[in-house]
Amino acid sequence: MARIKTSDLDLKDKLVHINRVAKVVKGGRRFSFNAIVVVGDGNGYVGIGLGKANEVADAISKGTDDAKKNVVKVPLINGTVPHDALGKFGAGKVLLRPAAPGTGLIAGGGVRAVLEMAGVKDILTKQMGSANPHNVVKATLRALLSMRDARMVATERGISIQELFQN
Repeated sequence: MARIKTSDLDLKDKLVHINRVAKVVKGGRRFSFNAIVVVGDGNGYVGIGLGKANEVADAISKGTDDAKKNVVKVPLINGTVPHDALGKFGAGKVLLRPAAPGTGLIAGGGVRAVLEMAGVKDILTKQMGSANPHNVVKATLRALLSMRDARMVATERGISIQELFQN
């Protein structure tokens, strides 16, 4: 996968989840935080990141930096995805299904955040298995990365798009 120059993109970020973790030490509990952040330009580019720090603000900024390093391009056709896809990560499963214009973004939790940042306008989704935001966000990204549009299929087969639709 080729690296994408994030400096050329106008990326917005969205916080998906903040988790407080306690480490028990001699003097009591020591708290730290981790944050899942999604960045995207709303036009097919999206990335996810995880930041960990002793302060919430630092965890969010680290997560944003990590997400900007992991930006990928996902295929979109008229504001929806090209075909059905099932993404799996750990025990989390996410089903993405294309929808007609005007349907809207039917998704919840981490799935909604990833799809909003990617620029998806009309889609039907179902979150199955784990509700853990880490697994759900990564499963959504895997489902998006498994998408292939007509141009990608034609180049893989070494034919033109017109030849693809003649068969």
